[in-house]
Amino acid sequence: MANYTKLTDFAAKDALPSGNAAKIVKGTEIDDEFASIETAVNSKANSSSPALTGTPTAPTAVAGTNTTQIATTAFTKTLVDTEINTLNTALSTDITTVSADVATLTTTVAAKAPLASPAFTGTPTAPTQAYGTDTTSLATTAFVQDALKAVYPVGSVYINGSSTTNPATLLGFGTWVAIGAGRVLVGQDTGDASFNSMGETGGSKNAIVVSHTHSATSSVSDPGHNHGMTYGANPDTFSSTVNFPTDGGGANDQPTSQWKGTTGISVSTSIGSTGSSGTNANLQPYLVVKMWQRTA
Repeated sequence: MANYTKLTDFAAKDALPSGNAAKIVKGTEIDDEFASIETAVNSKANSSSPALTGTPTAPTAVAGTNTTQIATTAFTKTLVDTEINTLNTALSTDITTVSADVATLTTTVAAKAPLASPAFTGTPTAPTQAYGTDTTSLATTAFVQDALKAVYPVGSVYINGSSTTNPATLLGFGTWVAIGAGRVLVGQDTGDASFNSMGETGGSKNAIVVSHTHSATSSVSDPGHNHGMTYGANPDTFSSTVNFPTDGGGANDQPTSQWKGTTGISVSTSIGSTGSSGTNANLQPYLVVKMWQRTA
């Protein structure tokens, strides 16, 4: 690109005296000046949409400038380098974050239970199904408790043959009171006044003697016998019935003290008796258990 340089010093010509040949402005001088001007103009860029060639330059604007000022390669490189550094930093941060996220996801996935035959730990939970559900849904402890409550509604009797612990502790629900100490259970019989009311008690383990009678049997044994008597110094023997006098009078008219007699008649009576003491006589074969009734 050429710059215009004036070839003729026209002002100097004005200072020359008249008649000096150099004072005359020649056409060639004017042509040379215009040719030089044309050459310089032709080598310049238009201000509107110039088509620059070679390696045009311009002042480098301060980083961050956002105007119509021409952006030089230096301005652009600085901006690009800054952005690249920013992107690299962000990318590095993102890679670190992604790596951390991947590690977290890997750990999370490893901590998950498989869908097939999972082996849970800790305290796993699940929705509690309505009691009566009969599907493959998971049964929670609440579902089981509802089922037990249905098995043992209020009024139910719980029997345990080894533990005396209150069912509220064993089963985890309800209010229970111990019942039936020393008693057995019997089914309700609405046609029998002794068993027609729920909760009715009665009976005794000791026997009560029922009204009864005993029979007596008497027997007399007399195989036959003799009576002897003494009169004075001579004994005599009789084989017939004799009415011994009691007052000295009678057939032989002898004093009573001189008559002696014996008899072989004997009488025995026996009364039949059976049974034993009535204490604990009404106990049936039994097994001792602890019984509780749910009241709430």
